[in-house]
Amino acid sequence: MQTELDGRYSDPTAAATPWDTARERLAAAPLYWVSTVRPDRRPHVTPLIAVWHAGALHFCTGAGERKARNLAGNPGCVVTTGTNALREGLDVVVEGTAQRVTDPARLQEVADAYVAKYGEEWHFDVSPDGTFAGDGGPALVYAVAPETAFAFAKGRYGQTRYSF
Repeated sequence: MQTELDGRYSDPTAAATPWDTARERLAAAPLYWVSTVRPDRRPHVTPLIAVWHAGALHFCTGAGERKARNLAGNPGCVVTTGTNALREGLDVVVEGTAQRVTDPARLQEVADAYVAKYGEEWHFDVSPDGTFAGDGGPALVYAVAPETAFAFAKGRYGQTRYSF
């Protein structure tokens, strides 16, 4: 992995945000925004919850939902998290390819991670068909491992790029 501070968008005294710091922010964030591309090439953005597990962000969605239909045609996506505060905090953007997760053991690990992070309200059972079963019906699970990521430090502004 390569880490690089972009001086064009950073305070002269800023330092690159270490990947460990950005990854911790990804793991701890309560809410994320996933951006996908519709078949007609228009963007689609929606908030969701997710968990960091085994080097990737994992989220789930119903097969008929717009983001799942978009990912079926174009698995490239962007996942963003951070704060709406202007002068404090850290925003993180992950660009990657959404990979469907169907392995029962890995799905169980992700289901356990959801409960550990969000509580029993977000308990999922793993179905034999490689989906999560929950109150909303079957859900497809996706993993997005970073291909490129950015950290935007605020206060002392710094833009860090990570290439994997």
